[in-house]
Amino acid sequence: MNGRERIENALKGLENDRTPVMLHNFQMAAREAGFTMERYRESPKNIADTFIRAIETYDYDGVLVDIDTATLAGAAGVPVDFPEDEPARTHEPLLTELDDFDFLREVKVADYKYIQIWCEAVAILKDYFKNEIYIRGNCDQAPFSLASMLRTPQEWMMDLMMNEEKALELIDICAGLTIQFIKAMTETGCHMVSNGDSPAGPEMISPDMYEKFALPYEKRVVEAAHDAGAAYTLHICGDTTVILDTITKTGADALELDYKTDVHKAREALDGKMTFIGNIDPSGVIALGTPDDVKRETEKLLAVFADTPRFILNAGCSIPPNTPPENLKALISAVR
Repeated sequence: MNGRERIENALKGLENDRTPVMLHNFQMAAREAGFTMERYRESPKNIADTFIRAIETYDYDGVLVDIDTATLAGAAGVPVDFPEDEPARTHEPLLTELDDFDFLREVKVADYKYIQIWCEAVAILKDYFKNEIYIRGNCDQAPFSLASMLRTPQEWMMDLMMNEEKALELIDICAGLTIQFIKAMTETGCHMVSNGDSPAGPEMISPDMYEKFALPYEKRVVEAAHDAGAAYTLHICGDTTVILDTITKTGADALELDYKTDVHKAREALDGKMTFIGNIDPSGVIALGTPDDVKRETEKLLAVFADTPRFILNAGCSIPPNTPPENLKALISAVR
C-alpha cells in the first residue's frame, strides 16, 4: 500500500495497513533543503525539490504544498512584504473603505506570479510522484479570512458589527477569488485542495457569526473543489471545540485543526462525517520537545483515533523551521 492509497482510504473510512502521515512542514523542509524562504517561493523547481527531499528523508504519505498565507491577498492587490527567510505577510489594508470593492470582481488570480509558481510546483510534484504519494495543493485563504486581510482584522471586526450587508457582499466576492485559486490548483492534477479560515474560529468571532459569515462561503468553496474532482480540507487555528458540529456542515472531506481543540470531542463530532487531520502541537512539542515527548504525544493521539480509519496524522499547524530532524523521525517511528 502506498501513501496515496493510505490517505484516500482514510478519507473514505476504509481500513489501512498503518495510519497515514501528511505533514505541514514547508518551512522546515525548505531549510533542510538549503533554501531561504525567498529562494523557495521564487522557484517552482525549488519548491518541488524541497518536498521530494523531505519525502525521501522521512518517508511519509502525503505532501502539503504551502508557501505562505499572503498569496491570495497579494493576487487581489493587498501590499505584501517578502522577508528573505520568513513566509510572505501582509500588514496593510487594500480597502480603506468597506464599500470600495467593485474592482475586485475583475481580478484574475491566476495572473499573479506567486499563484503561478505555487501551481507549477504542485504540477511538478504530481508528475514526479505519479500516484504513489498523495499531493495536497493548499490554496491559501478561505473567503472570510481573505476579507479580513483585505480590510485588516481590526477593521473587519468593526465591519461585521456596523455594516453586515456590505460585509456579506465582500465575502461573496472573496469566495469567487478563492474558487478561482481552487480551480487553478485542481488543474495541476493534485489529489486534494485546502484553505485556511482561522479568523472565522471562536477565538475571533462567535459561533453564530461563524454560521452566518463563514459557513455558507466555505460550503461554496468545498462544492467548487468537488466539482473540479478534488478532495477538500478546511484548516482552522485555535480552539474550535464549540463549532465542531457546525463545521461538519461544510461538506469538506477532512478537517485540519489546531492542538488547542479537544480531540476527544472532535473524534465524536466528526464520526462518520469527515476525516480528522492533526493535531500535535507544532511548537511546544514537535519543535521544542524531545523525541520522547513527540513519541508520547503521537501515541496519545493515535490512541484517540484507534477505532476509526478516518484519521491522518499531522501537526496542528505549520511545523517551525528550527524543528530537530530527530523529532520528526520520532513522530514517523511512533506511527510505524
